[in-house]
Amino acid sequence: MQHGGAGVSRQATPHTPRCKETGADGRLPVPFGQFIVKVHGRCNLACHYCYLYEGPDHTWRARPAAAAPAVLDRTADRIAEHAAAHGLHNLALVLHGGEPLLAGADRLAALADRVRDLVPADCTVHTTVQTNATLLTDARVATLARHGIRIGISLDGGLAVHNTRRTDHAGRPSWPAASRGARLLADRHPGAYAGILTVVDPRTDPIEMYESLLALRPPAVDLLLPHGNWTNPPPGLPDAGTAPTVPGPGRPTPYGDWLTTVFDRWWPAGRRETRIRLFEECIALLLGLPAATESLGLTPLNAIVIETDGTIEQVDSLKSAYDTAAATGLDVFRHTFDDALCHPGVAARQAGADALAAACRACPLLTVCGGGHYAHRYRADNGFTNPSVYCADLERLVRHIAGRLYDATAGANR
Repeated sequence: MQHGGAGVSRQATPHTPRCKETGADGRLPVPFGQFIVKVHGRCNLACHYCYLYEGPDHTWRARPAAAAPAVLDRTADRIAEHAAAHGLHNLALVLHGGEPLLAGADRLAALADRVRDLVPADCTVHTTVQTNATLLTDARVATLARHGIRIGISLDGGLAVHNTRRTDHAGRPSWPAASRGARLLADRHPGAYAGILTVVDPRTDPIEMYESLLALRPPAVDLLLPHGNWTNPPPGLPDAGTAPTVPGPGRPTPYGDWLTTVFDRWWPAGRRETRIRLFEECIALLLGLPAATESLGLTPLNAIVIETDGTIEQVDSLKSAYDTAAATGLDVFRHTFDDALCHPGVAARQAGADALAAACRACPLLTVCGGGHYAHRYRADNGFTNPSVYCADLERLVRHIAGRLYDATAGANR
């Protein structure tokens, strides 16, 4: 499961550790504002393409299935400690898995309440749970909503045919239960509906896919690129040995083509049918406005993961690169989140353009593209100092949106 979460505005930081790993320029680390808590480390589905359970990282096998109460309590303490130390006025608490609802709605509610009770009075906690929707019932949704927890759903599309690879462990389709959960949320608890997360599949019809998701009435849609890299390229892209690693006429753009088609359906609509974060943040960046996403821009990463055993890890997407790629050697019982800020891997994610390949630093789209998603830059022989494996696709999308934005603003100024 890929994760999504509310963007967190960054506040003044009265206490920020100086970490030698931040570099010679003395750059101070950006405090964490998004805490992804693995309340349950297993899933009731066995999606065929899952990078977490089917990918190169196997660390999940040695961890407990569910986070113990002591782990969740200590995690809440550490989050509150970090919020107080850095004067955070907003933070995002993302309840994640696996499938977090396997832990029970009451346990999720208790964690959300505990974090809110412990953080400073002027800090607002925005809590979401990311679920495959198969376990949503009216009672569970009502419990989550009552405790201020919004619900994000992960689907491959809004039709059964889109979700054939999302099966349970016996090979049975998940769509009947997932669609029932999504419609229950839209019909009975729209205020708790955070949106739908969908991984782009260029083999699908983009308009059919988008409109099928609209039928589930999400307030927002996250369109994410699959977690591939130069060593293990995503479907439809050649490996590094058969194509250039920078944009050019020799590199196909199936993901960029798919996304631009959806953009052209979304952009001219007479009303905003739903928010699409990737598009909105690309527009913001093109206009010189701040935006916070892992996939675009140069905003420092401010997310951290807490596993079911209390281990502190970098974001899950790194697990698509190689085994233990997300590891820090830290845990909530012995370490603070400030310790995690000083980890070299976190520092690299916060280094902005300094951490990018030379080709990215010289690119005119640098401030918008930002080198793409960090995990998508990986190549076994030289690590993450590469353009994104989606470099050409991102150029296709950014230039297309820039053209549409220019046309719209030029017309308004005539």
